[in-house]
Amino acid sequence: MHKRKILQRLALATTLMTALLGGTAQAVEISLFRFFGECQSEYGDVTDVSKANGECGIITALTNKFNAENTIGAKVVTQTAEWGAYYDLLTATYSTGNIPDVAVMHASVMPNFSNRDLLTPLTKPMADLGVQTDDFVPAALKNATSGGEVYALPFDLHALLLHVNMDLMKKAGLVNADDSPILPKSPEELFEQGKKFKEATGKYYIGSEAQSSEGMMVRLFDTLLWQQGVDVLSADGKTASINTPEGLNAAKLISTIFAQGLANPALDYPGSEQAFLNGETGILLNGTWGVDNYDTQAKSGKVALKDYRVANVSQIFAKPSVWADSHMWVIPKDANRSEEKTEAALAFLKFLNDNNFQWSRTGHLSIRQSVLNSAEFKALPHRAEYADTANNATALPQIQNQRAVYNAMITDLNAMWLTGTDPQAAVEAMQAGVERVLRRNR
Repeated sequence: MHKRKILQRLALATTLMTALLGGTAQAVEISLFRFFGECQSEYGDVTDVSKANGECGIITALTNKFNAENTIGAKVVTQTAEWGAYYDLLTATYSTGNIPDVAVMHASVMPNFSNRDLLTPLTKPMADLGVQTDDFVPAALKNATSGGEVYALPFDLHALLLHVNMDLMKKAGLVNADDSPILPKSPEELFEQGKKFKEATGKYYIGSEAQSSEGMMVRLFDTLLWQQGVDVLSADGKTASINTPEGLNAAKLISTIFAQGLANPALDYPGSEQAFLNGETGILLNGTWGVDNYDTQAKSGKVALKDYRVANVSQIFAKPSVWADSHMWVIPKDANRSEEKTEAALAFLKFLNDNNFQWSRTGHLSIRQSVLNSAEFKALPHRAEYADTANNATALPQIQNQRAVYNAMITDLNAMWLTGTDPQAAVEAMQAGVERVLRRNR
């Protein structure tokens, strides 16, 4: 009897030790560094992604779902940052040694990291995981590739859109027979319709961030250059075409919008969104990322916005074109990362790819052809209203320091409505600032 008890205790101890060792071996914590906001109070416990809305809600719920359901014992711990400071903070991690295991990255920024060997190559790992890169739309795969190597998992294509308050447009008489909004097709129509809207409603015709580092009007400026058939930057990233007749046309158009009181120059990014939801703006110039949020709020009955529509950015000049970029996921290179952490990071990337449809609910365009072709994607609200955006999306060339080019344009462009700078002086200053950045690439 005594011997049997000893054997039972030994067996129990062995079982516990095996469980403990197995648990320790399998429990792998990986760090995720991202922007998209922080919404733990609302979505911290949500694992049903269908119950989440907006960028922050959906990525938070996706992360929760992975943590709850993965079978390898992995846990993703998220750190967030404001996107304006995000890349400086990410760069700093390479010096501090606190390199994240997974990070979000814009396609426009990837060359700054891939060209300096700061990203983990993913061609073979993704193939081993069964991630089918031939399902990516060509532009997305191109964005994620440098020198023949895939360095990122593309996640979306995002672009500028027009978000429309149809109740105000109807009040202004700017509605077509098919109940779609009447939108301008030339600079002249833009100002005519803006004046009509302002007189009929007493509201601002256009809403946009106009005071902060978001640079929404730089995206519009780039769009207007491309619509005139001019590349903002040359393909090799060595020259800029900002101080040109076309650049002056674009600057004058944007300056006049504010000069005629058609847009509020005092709005920052959150203020522009709130003004739209409060029914103070007819058309909000913002991106695909807002569609799910605005649609949800309009349907809630808790905001002044009721009849919400979406439209492609108006073709003001000869060529259809609109600013675009892509969000992607990367594994920053870290020589000290364990094999277990790398495997967990790759598993998280595969999970995100498998759930790309959920991310496309934000309003962003999916980069997976199978998702784009699916009935569930086509059934999402408003997608038919901005279907042409995918065809007209245009991005700056993938060069180093593209984000610095963008930042160099913001202050000088914003100065037109903030300090009264003449449009010609603005394009001259933008050209000079961008050329200083481009000299780093030569």
